Amino acid sequence: MQQMGSSGPKGFVVQPRRLPKAEAQIRVQDFGEIIVKPTTENVEAQAGRCTDCGVPFCQNACPLQNNIPDWLGLSAEDEMREAWRIASATSTMPEICGRICPQDRLCEGACTLNVSGWEAVTIGSVEAFIGDTAFDNGWVEPIRPLHERAESVGIVGAGPAGMAAADRLREQGYQVTIYDRHDRAGGLLMYGIPGFKLEKRVVQRRIDRLVDGGVTFVTGCNVGVDVTLDDLRDKHDVVLLAMGVYAARGLSVPGCGPGDTVAALDYLIHQNRRDLEDPENEGWHHAKGRKVVVIGGGDTAMDCVRTAIRQGAESVVCLYRRDKENMPGSAREVANAEEEGVHFEWLGAPKALMSRDGAVTSVRTARMALSEPVFGQRRDIQVVPGGDFDIQADLVIEALGFEPENFAAHNPELALTDWKTVKVARFGQPGAGFATSIPGVFAAGDAVRGASLVVWAVRDGQDAAAEIDRYLRTRTEEVAA
Repeated sequence: MQQMGSSGPKGFVVQPRRLPKAEAQIRVQDFGEIIVKPTTENVEAQAGRCTDCGVPFCQNACPLQNNIPDWLGLSAEDEMREAWRIASATSTMPEICGRICPQDRLCEGACTLNVSGWEAVTIGSVEAFIGDTAFDNGWVEPIRPLHERAESVGIVGAGPAGMAAADRLREQGYQVTIYDRHDRAGGLLMYGIPGFKLEKRVVQRRIDRLVDGGVTFVTGCNVGVDVTLDDLRDKHDVVLLAMGVYAARGLSVPGCGPGDTVAALDYLIHQNRRDLEDPENEGWHHAKGRKVVVIGGGDTAMDCVRTAIRQGAESVVCLYRRDKENMPGSAREVANAEEEGVHFEWLGAPKALMSRDGAVTSVRTARMALSEPVFGQRRDIQVVPGGDFDIQADLVIEALGFEPENFAAHNPELALTDWKTVKVARFGQPGAGFATSIPGVFAAGDAVRGASLVVWAVRDGQDAAAEIDRYLRTRTEEVAA
């Protein structure tokens, strides 16, 4: 076979996939990002593995429809500034999505190399590198609208959907104010995702760019409590509901009472506050020297088990009722957790919490089995008779997923779906709108979708901003029935 250059169309033949990670025994000693920043030469070699296939499956699998082959090709040729221009055209947060997207389930999973037996291009790490390089070299242009507009937009929620919408709306000259219940902006990016996946400086520079561009942040403001939706409607021409879904699903088994378990988000917020050097949280929900059991199989559960390892837990067990192949979390995150010393107890469901002297000592667990497969359906789970066993634990963390909060409390006229998310016009159909049942009020992100990926929140925020722009220019909208 004729070999071509590492940046040529057959670079994948001579260049293996490399995603440099710090050794597990080293990376668990702190909360820094585990991916070692690659050199320009490494990035060029990996980007050059792209086959530039005729049908860009990677792009089709990306919720943002990022023009991945083009910016990979430019990166392979060391045209990083042009690569940044292409990457930032479709995404307001390339350097963030490059770090935290489950690429193994999205672009890299659909990569032609991956499908054909070769390992996928490291798309996520190249995307993050492009973004970091742009910030380091001053290529990230400030938000400077060509024309200021008098209309104002109030956004509820300073997470990825709200920040993405604010970026696009401010570029069009609108006066944008973001309201958030926390004392810092960033939402899930700041407080929910651990530093070993996303260091807080990466989020903060996005926030700083918005502030520098004229976006106003009102933190410590719980909409529905401190101000009402009607207050915001009176103050702004348009309101965008971009709050997340933070109501944790609770464990309901015998022996589980108040204080016996810790909610996953509370646990993660505590550690992220420690990383941000908030001293008032010192010593709360700390796993050092403890036997930790995390119940759940999603990415939040992976964040919890890996956090517990770094906090110095004596042991960490992830308890999930299905098997490894049927878990909802990213396979990449499971692999990282296993490397770091987490033990997975597959096909196990909590049956009761066992206590002594008022403190939890173990989790009574039922052994489960999967039902026979049925085409097009997820396999059900069944209890194995006589298969109960105990897992020692003195810290139990619930990572069972999230549900919408009481959005109806914002305004009784706000229509909700059967799943209690905010109902918007024709959601899920081509050309779907983000208008709610209340005139001038739109919704996007997890408030509409339910708990989902950051990349989908970014997509929704950007699309909602475009719809709000059209609405304000024409003063027409489609209202959800």
